[in-house]
Amino acid sequence: MNLKIVNYGAGNIKSIQFAFQRLGYNAVLTSDANDILKADKVIFPGVGEASSAMKKLEESGLDALIPELKQPVLGICLGMQLMCKHTEEGDTKGLGIFNTDVKRFSNQVKVPQMGWNTIKNLKSDLFKNIDEDDYMYLVHSYYAKNCNETIANSDYEIEYASALENDNFFGVQFHPEKSGKTGEQLLKNFLEL
Repeated sequence: MNLKIVNYGAGNIKSIQFAFQRLGYNAVLTSDANDILKADKVIFPGVGEASSAMKKLEESGLDALIPELKQPVLGICLGMQLMCKHTEEGDTKGLGIFNTDVKRFSNQVKVPQMGWNTIKNLKSDLFKNIDEDDYMYLVHSYYAKNCNETIANSDYEIEYASALENDNFFGVQFHPEKSGKTGEQLLKNFLEL
């Protein structure tokens, strides 16, 4: 399988590559548009700050490429947030793939939310063989608001979208590559879509 990870300098790629290696696949990091277009599956990761990450996407032309992709695409953490319409982080316009906005948790809770949290209201083949209230690992200060494209929820101060789906695009707020067997099952499901 031709598996590509979008490279736009938004760190934490090694753990994703190792997670796919454990499943028997080689995920290649690239910023080359032709490589990404030819991929069977695309991973759009992200750790960092939204406005600088979006700037890097724009500089490389990947901001125009990603919404046009026809194969399954999985956005992880900041990757998912950048696929939304807008994020409060750096007042950043997103790629508009998911019809929702990204907001910051209030100061009433510890920010970032860091650690294990449950996922519920699972509504997609992405969650095949994953149970309601299974745990995933999260590190984030911003969250996607619930919308029609929400396929899983988590609670932290409020109920928010911990996963989104629109056609061939999927996004998860949690880090499947750091979420043990449950995260591994989700990556396996993505590869089988």
